Formats: sequence, structure tokens, C-alpha cells
Amino acid sequence: MDEQRQEAYLGLIDELIKCPNGQEPEVLEAKPDLMDSGLVLMLVRVATTLAHQGNQETSGFLMHVARELSKALGLYPETEGEPEAV
Repeated sequence: MDEQRQEAYLGLIDELIKCPNGQEPEVLEAKPDLMDSGLVLMLVRVATTLAHQGNQETSGFLMHVARELSKALGLYPETEGEPEAV
């Protein structure tokens, strides 16, 4: 992952954090070129950093986005007995 792509991911993550609740899909759909496994990885990295800094709410939000994006991209296997997303 090159530095320019990392900066693009971080910019998109910042937009997600700042956007009004419920508009996350529109923010993501506006940047389809960034919707890939690299974004999922960066979401998890940022969420982990935020959790270590005590920002549990934003960390949880980003982990949720990472999980949903992983599912949409076919990277997150559905397992039997796993509860359905609400």
C-alpha cells in the first residue's frame, strides 16, 4: 500500500467519522475506487489506535464499518449460527 493510497484511505475514514449518522453508505459510494481490502485494513488499524486512546465509541463505529464493508466485498465469511446484522 503506497503512501498516497494510505492518505486517501485516511481522508475517507475522516469523512466517515464526521458525516451525519446514516450517511455512511453515501460517503463510501462516492469513492468506489477506495472500497477494497486496503480500506478494511486501514479501518481496523485506525479503530485499534482509537481504542487504545480510549475512544471506544468511534473505534466501535469504524470496526462496524470495516465488518460491513468486508461482507460487501466478500472478505468476511458468514458462519452458521452467527447472528444476522441488524
